[in-house]
Amino acid sequence: MNDPVAAEACFRVYSRPGCHLCEVLIDELLPLIRGKASLEVCDIDSRSDWHEQFGLEIPVVELNGERLCHFTLDRAAISAALRRVREKRPVTG
Repeated sequence: MNDPVAAEACFRVYSRPGCHLCEVLIDELLPLIRGKASLEVCDIDSRSDWHEQFGLEIPVVELNGERLCHFTLDRAAISAALRRVREKRPVTG
């Protein structure tokens, strides 16, 4: 990644294999965060707490524990989250 902010910003998508909505959301999210943040895709069926928490309400996108959107991608919420991460970055000279 080109941007040091990316090391601080990791979007998490809660998903499950075979979920078409999840695949579409991830495909739409990747170009928005490329070079700015990383992405972790979490299979909710791999952990009982995730399965219980999210159930059928997937995909869910979070950044640092803050839920940004679910079912469909909220581009404005993603952009705002990236701006907030950038604003927290220390200024180096």
